[in-house]
Amino acid sequence: MKQLPVYASLLALLASCGGPSKEEKAQAAADTPADNVATAAATVNLPEPYASKSATKRSKVIGWPAGRTPTVPSGFIITEYAANLTSPRWTYVLPNGDVLVAESNTVPNDTKKKVVAALDLDPSRSLRATSANRITLLRDTNKDGKPDVRATFLSGLNQPLGMLVVGNYFYVANTDGVLRYAYQPGQTKISGAGQKILTLPAGGYNNHWTRNLLANADGSKIYISVGSGSNVGENGMDKEVRRAAILEINPDGSGEKIYAAGLRNPVGMDWAPGTKTLWTAVNERDELGDELVPDYLTSVRPGAFYGWPYAYFGTHEDPRRKGERPDLVQKTVVPDVALGPHTASLGLAFYDQKGFPAKYRNGAFIGQHGSWNRSSFSGYKVVFVPFQNGKPSGPMEDFVTGFVANEAEKEVYGRPVGVTVLPDGSMLVADDAGDKVWRVSTTAAAGLPSEA
Repeated sequence: MKQLPVYASLLALLASCGGPSKEEKAQAAADTPADNVATAAATVNLPEPYASKSATKRSKVIGWPAGRTPTVPSGFIITEYAANLTSPRWTYVLPNGDVLVAESNTVPNDTKKKVVAALDLDPSRSLRATSANRITLLRDTNKDGKPDVRATFLSGLNQPLGMLVVGNYFYVANTDGVLRYAYQPGQTKISGAGQKILTLPAGGYNNHWTRNLLANADGSKIYISVGSGSNVGENGMDKEVRRAAILEINPDGSGEKIYAAGLRNPVGMDWAPGTKTLWTAVNERDELGDELVPDYLTSVRPGAFYGWPYAYFGTHEDPRRKGERPDLVQKTVVPDVALGPHTASLGLAFYDQKGFPAKYRNGAFIGQHGSWNRSSFSGYKVVFVPFQNGKPSGPMEDFVTGFVANEAEKEVYGRPVGVTVLPDGSMLVADDAGDKVWRVSTTAAAGLPSEA
């Protein structure tokens, strides 16, 4: 693949990648809330940088005791869908209803981290000596909400996350590239050789090694989320080529362009039901204090710039990059919904089924992996943002909680990441630290008396 120009001149990069077409700009204008900037700016009050000291508080994962589960609202039930996985970080539903689970995690990249991983000294379970590097298939043949077939679908990968079926191909996003394989509906294993259709910059700051995939409605375009390689560009912007962005390609890997940039670590991506608007959950920067910077959920405008590393949440200039790119600071788009600082908001799924009560339909569920750069825990839950007519319509609210066991002792049972809505109307929550996948359904769907 031809490499794109150096990121140091982002505007030139956007131009060289083609930028949005007239049709994309028109569709974005039609689908994006007209009051996006005003609403976000009016409802989020940010402190000054360094108003509080930058803190480090890493969680200690103790695992789930027998019989204990996360907590869900009245009228819902949460059950163990699959256990004994190895860092199940992301899930995907195949066309026939089978569920794929990407098992992968951060791996050590220097001597110190290798020792920490080898001795199992990372209590948060983010860093492990090795990564499973596989995709596991789960099939529920009798539709009782519990899979009865489990098989290794694909192995020998390199920190996989995003999965996708388009036509007769299965795609997987490794940390260093996108592969595609010949695929037939219903198969439980891929054994043929894959084709690497796109090379990606590998690895990244903390958990920024993840690469997600999403196709548009007709399968003519594939979108790839690529997080930054650093916190705030401290290694040099020449190391951030094609990073902190969502890329767009054709299904064969050709036609690459930057769909949107300045997105520090976009992971979850989904389409708002009833629209052609792409949304993403973004994990924002560290070390500016307890309350900076809020992670966010935002609609993604083709060709837009969202601030990283020069600005955050609109035109708030990052003091560590002060005066470097005033042009890009002024171009920074304000995101739609603040999700709280240091929550590690990663998973995203719009509820496009009918099993949950009406208030949840078309709304967004966000998996928050949990903080480390804050004096008190934030995140460690799945939250919900209601939508109406393709726009956020109310405040964020907790949905799946109970992951924190004892904050005083820094203990947590697990850490939620990916969220996926199943065709039967239930929802899966990948718990990579707890090595489980949870299933959320209504009590009525589970055959229990409704409390709602």
